Amino acid sequence: MERCIGNESFKDTGLFYTLKLIKGKYKMRVLYTLMEFSVVRFGEMKRYLGEISYRMLSSTLKELEADNLIKRKEYDQLPPKVEYSLTERGKYLIPLLDGLCQWGDEHKP
Repeated sequence: MERCIGNESFKDTGLFYTLKLIKGKYKMRVLYTLMEFSVVRFGEMKRYLGEISYRMLSSTLKELEADNLIKRKEYDQLPPKVEYSLTERGKYLIPLLDGLCQWGDEHKP
């Protein structure tokens, strides 16, 4: 099957959709963190990522949750406890994340 880039618009491709979901400075980092540690609390995520602000982390988590890539579990207690983990849809990205990590390990200077 011959593919020609002129046959479709980039916006109609799966790559465009995937990039739309994971674009942003921190989304891939959050997904990677959840891939590595399974369940992560907000404060743990903040400490692990370091330079991210609370506001940006909150915004990033909300966007990933809205796209059904992560799930948020809130516990009814004081102080509040919230945990994040990958959804089944988010777990489907793991081979992609693993591939990116492997490529980086093999090609970093």
